[in-house]
Amino acid sequence: MLIGKRFTIVNATLALDVIDGKIRAVTIPAGAIIKVVSGPSDGVQQMIDVLWESRTLTMFLIDVTRRGTEVVDQDADA
Repeated sequence: MLIGKRFTIVNATLALDVIDGKIRAVTIPAGAIIKVVSGPSDGVQQMIDVLWESRTLTMFLIDVTRRGTEVVDQDADA
């Protein structure tokens, strides 16, 4: 389960946001850290919601897993 995990985006990728009632593409730059907050939902193209810079955006699950590297807390094993 990915909910609650954080990822560093290695390659810039697109996400979707709703701005003024319209769906807009947003580029998440390389080096950004996102946190998975929900998903994936059922469907052909699995989508998840992520938190980035205090914004909740929707991304393809495959973009997160292929273009991101999981951030592992070093204190988690202690």
